[in-house]
Amino acid sequence: MSDLTASVLETKNGFHVDGYEKISYDFTFLDGVFDTKNRQLAECYQKWGRVLAVTDMNVFNMYGEQIEKYFQHYNLDLKVHKTKIGEKAKTIPTFLSIVDSMTEFGIYRKEPVLVVGGGLVTDVAGFACAAYRRNTNFIRVPTTVIGLIDASVSIKVAVNYGNYKNRLGAYHAPMHTFLDFTFLRTLPKAQIRNGFAELIKISSCSHLATFDLLDQYCEKLIDTGFGRADGASDEVRSAADKINREGIHEMLKLETPNLHEIGLDRVIAYGHTWSPLHELVPETPLRHGHAISIDMAYSATLANSRKLLSDEEHKRILNLFSRAGLSMDHHQFDEDILDKGTQAILKTRDGKLRAAVPNPLGSCTFLNDVSIEELSAALRRHKEIMKDYPRNGEGLEAFVDASDTGYTENNQSEVEALEAAAEEAGNLNGSMNGGVVHGGHVKNGVNGHANGINGHADEVKEKLANGSVAGLTNGVNGFTNGARA
Repeated sequence: MSDLTASVLETKNGFHVDGYEKISYDFTFLDGVFDTKNRQLAECYQKWGRVLAVTDMNVFNMYGEQIEKYFQHYNLDLKVHKTKIGEKAKTIPTFLSIVDSMTEFGIYRKEPVLVVGGGLVTDVAGFACAAYRRNTNFIRVPTTVIGLIDASVSIKVAVNYGNYKNRLGAYHAPMHTFLDFTFLRTLPKAQIRNGFAELIKISSCSHLATFDLLDQYCEKLIDTGFGRADGASDEVRSAADKINREGIHEMLKLETPNLHEIGLDRVIAYGHTWSPLHELVPETPLRHGHAISIDMAYSATLANSRKLLSDEEHKRILNLFSRAGLSMDHHQFDEDILDKGTQAILKTRDGKLRAAVPNPLGSCTFLNDVSIEELSAALRRHKEIMKDYPRNGEGLEAFVDASDTGYTENNQSEVEALEAAAEEAGNLNGSMNGGVVHGGHVKNGVNGHANGINGHADEVKEKLANGSVAGLTNGVNGFTNGARA
């Protein structure tokens, strides 16, 4: 939500405009957001009498019946766009499938789309809302640790493009975010570990007290879903609640003065200097938490080499990553990838490296005067240090799998073929039922264009619906996540 005040001044050669936009949005901690006893979410939709929800297929399979009963209880009509999404399907075609569902639903500009899922879903659906009529409202209900701790805090929304994360996106704040940590009861341990990395990120550079709690309760937090699993002790749950609340609060304090990233020295960019490239280097992508952990661990070694981080602090950080089962290195994180990642981030950060590193633990400084020779030497030293850790520093369950998205992998050629087919279909406008495939068949064209576009989209529609482009079967989202034939 925003209010805009502006002034227009006449100049010698034209006009000068100053505009100031107020951005305001709310966070509510609410265990049991879809419990019919809790009417807070339903009240956001009473005005409209209906709800368009975008959610991950895994989330819907587990919570769909509860969600449906919740909105039935409050006499709200519900339509659900179900998607399977991973880093290699966090693409323009997936984005377009959501846009098509918004068109079919007839969403009003101020009517909020409900987005339920992890950070990948909230990123892509949020971007669809940012683009649709240039500004459509949405409400977030994150369901993963990363979604709750990290993605919920930022107003950034995006899709990947090429081999780069979040290359296309926008800044678009939700109206409201409901933080329900009971979702962690059913979250796989690999995903708990994945999100744990985001808490190490913020605490090691900005909140030492939270780092101390993570260090004290590491294994118990991961084993009990941050104290939400049956049998978790009150002590662990209390520690988890403190960690989560203070972690989110600290990230908000750091982010809110710089929501549009006008300032490029960002504490919460620790772990995000080289990871945007190397996360997608393996054929099956690294989980985000593991990718940033590699970046953070290497950055800590770089800081230690510069005497910015003591040997004791350096070892303490690395030991916490190891105890959590998070990656600190990967065999494909080599000097070539380091150089390519450096060149890519220099463009993002306006020609400066701005690498956030802990200095000392619990505080942060930014490195700009680092040569590629120094970076390479630090990487060689880091890999030597990793030989003293289990698996040479590689993490547990470090790669995306069905617990992330319901898919295992799509190689690049397949994704490119699917995107080309989507483009040939004219972005599928008027050829698919909001971009949603039901049972592998396309239903009901939009705006009366049941036979497709330009007289030849039927063939493309069939390819997309069946996922048969480049040897795929069982396509989802109309054209994105086919499984290999």
